[in-house]
Amino acid sequence: GAGSALRVNAPAAKPPPLGELVARLSALHPARIDLDLKRMHRLLVRLDHPECKLPPVIHVAGTNGKGSTVAYLRAILEAASLRVHVYTSPSLVRINECYRLGRTGGGALVDDDELRRVLEHCERVNAGEPITLFEIETAAALYLFAQQPADAVLLEVGLGGRLDATNVIDKPLASVIAPVSMDHTEFLGDTLAAIAGEKAGIVKRDVPVICAEQTAEASAVIEQCARRMHAPLHRAGQEWHVSVERGRLVYQDDRGLMDLAAPKLFGRHQFDNAGLAIATLRALDAFRIEPSAFEAGIVTAEWPARMQRLASGALVDQGPAGCEIWLDGGHNAEGGRVVAAALGDLEERVSRPLVVIVGMMANKDAGGFLANFAGLTRHIIAVQIPDRDNAMPPDRLADAARALGMRVESAASVEAALRSLARLAYEVPPRILITGSLYLAGHVLGLNGTPPR
Repeated sequence: GAGSALRVNAPAAKPPPLGELVARLSALHPARIDLDLKRMHRLLVRLDHPECKLPPVIHVAGTNGKGSTVAYLRAILEAASLRVHVYTSPSLVRINECYRLGRTGGGALVDDDELRRVLEHCERVNAGEPITLFEIETAAALYLFAQQPADAVLLEVGLGGRLDATNVIDKPLASVIAPVSMDHTEFLGDTLAAIAGEKAGIVKRDVPVICAEQTAEASAVIEQCARRMHAPLHRAGQEWHVSVERGRLVYQDDRGLMDLAAPKLFGRHQFDNAGLAIATLRALDAFRIEPSAFEAGIVTAEWPARMQRLASGALVDQGPAGCEIWLDGGHNAEGGRVVAAALGDLEERVSRPLVVIVGMMANKDAGGFLANFAGLTRHIIAVQIPDRDNAMPPDRLADAARALGMRVESAASVEAALRSLARLAYEVPPRILITGSLYLAGHVLGLNGTPPR
């Protein structure tokens, strides 16, 4: 009757946003992090082993720089007209950022419908069993990438390596280890050797290992692991070299020398990250890449919230007129060091007063992070990361800054901090760095209306 006709013509119910699905998946395990591969292997069996059906995989671990290295790898491969699937974490604004699908002419983030399809499929086959959010998101990536042709898959480790959900690929093309430093000590161990051992857990038998420059302690562990697995080792400073000469990137290995333009991403450490990506692709016979594609890749690679200049947006408009606003997700002592070095380079080019707006998670070493900025600024504004249970209270952050002799104040939010700076009289508009956490960086990109694309 009329009732059924109305039902037929009614618009289809709009599917719920991905946020609701993610919240439901988050409830499948009481802990956010629980390093153990058993749940992952169980789900992959039920998904009919997508990890065995992938295009060739490059697996990337490390404490700092792994995301930037993945960005260079992708940009170089795409410049060589190859299709590249990419899985990275965490997302900054939307979960879609973690999944990039390779397409001819350049990849694109997975759309909502496709992502919902694979996550819901993983949820169904998991059948309510305990699994962490990162594990089910990783299984979804492998399932998604196994269905779509590509020339390569770039897989970034989430945490550690040995027991990370991504460490289910038996025979990747290469294992890449970016710089190892102290972070996540509650999960990975409280010595550099222990942490390096966890990172080196991605090394596979006979698979080449391409390694960034490391401390002697980390280096010894990685070398020992590579020897044990008969994995050919390509080390920065030994088998390959990267240097900055007249502002250009000079790369050298036993196959020759390349003199390339500087990376688009800002900071001296980005030359090292770009070098690691170049060394990886040159160590592999699977790809034949021209020098022009290496250069095109490093000058176009983008990676949000790593010394990212916010040139415009809703948040930028709230700061002092003419100010520079930089965003970086660094959150450990080594991350702070490379950002401070980049700020030092900026100061040499154009001098401006520096203000650091900082928010951190409660499990981070605020003193170790902030000590890097003690010689650059006396002005720190502590904020709380919104909507995070484990965010560090601003007064605790402020205490860490005061202990270093820094002048510090607290603000209710990043916007409030910027508005307070806009009321000050500056002879030269300031340079403002917002830093301390990728969660804070994601919040800022969302507020500014400039999410990653």
